[in-house]
Amino acid sequence: MAGAMITTCRAAHDDTASGTSVTVRSTRRVLSNIAKSGMSKASWAQTRVLPLPAPPCSRVVSQVPSNDPAQTILVASDVHLGTIADEQQDAFATWLDQAAEVASWIVLNGDIFDFWFEYRWGTSRGYDSTLTQLRRIVDSGVRVTLMGGNHDWWGGTYLRDEVGVEFLQDPITTDMVGFRTFLAHGDGLGRGDLSYRALRLILRGRLTRFAFGMLPRRLGDRIGAGISQTEDRWTPSRPAELDKAEALREWALNEMSERPELDLVLLGHSHVPACERVGENRWYVNSGDWVYHRSYVILRDSDDPRLVQWETAIL
Repeated sequence: MAGAMITTCRAAHDDTASGTSVTVRSTRRVLSNIAKSGMSKASWAQTRVLPLPAPPCSRVVSQVPSNDPAQTILVASDVHLGTIADEQQDAFATWLDQAAEVASWIVLNGDIFDFWFEYRWGTSRGYDSTLTQLRRIVDSGVRVTLMGGNHDWWGGTYLRDEVGVEFLQDPITTDMVGFRTFLAHGDGLGRGDLSYRALRLILRGRLTRFAFGMLPRRLGDRIGAGISQTEDRWTPSRPAELDKAEALREWALNEMSERPELDLVLLGHSHVPACERVGENRWYVNSGDWVYHRSYVILRDSDDPRLVQWETAIL
């Protein structure tokens, strides 16, 4: 797979605790160095995409073998289309087209759009090219699942019927190429986030959705963009965000300990890529993002999950 850098997790369970601190320290160092350069959205095109943090496992870089589409699932999350730089959006569009060639199932695990709402008189503006691309991929016979995140949970009939994706608004437990998988975006999970959880009950309530849906699209999108604050994240993650990533990891490990049938917990939301073995062929994986990284996950039958940084091609 020319041009794709892959991190394959091979660590034993007893290396997990020490390896986690390596991941966090590595991430903090990278983000701190970039913060000193004063990165902004205007200068993103001139700024190198962040490398994946060192996982608590082997740092060996390898090439992915030829993919069998019938046994390959690709997962990405937290693209935040509409606020990232044009270079990042173009890269993701290229990745989507390549993914459709090598996978039978593409999972977009939340916050693909920076804000999405289906109003009474239309949908959020600015995503026509991506929606057309997704429709084309679905029509080609590739299954596409879109999990609602904290920025794009308010989808529905348009995404399901007009675009043709499988749109989910709640976590699911499902089989993914031999892995019994808990799939969720990740918002509202783990310790903390109490104020967000309370706000989420209001924002996702039937009355709020009805009232917001009556707004003109332009006004509704403007309000959504103001609440989103993604553009304020063009400086790397602050310690509080890294703590949130650790909280998600702790939640995932606890979930797996309470649900022994699970082989894989697959999350997004934190914007911090992670791939960690938590037992014999059991894994916690966070797909990262396309704001700071260009990271995604490869799931293949009879192989370990792989956390990958896209460079120019999947194959």
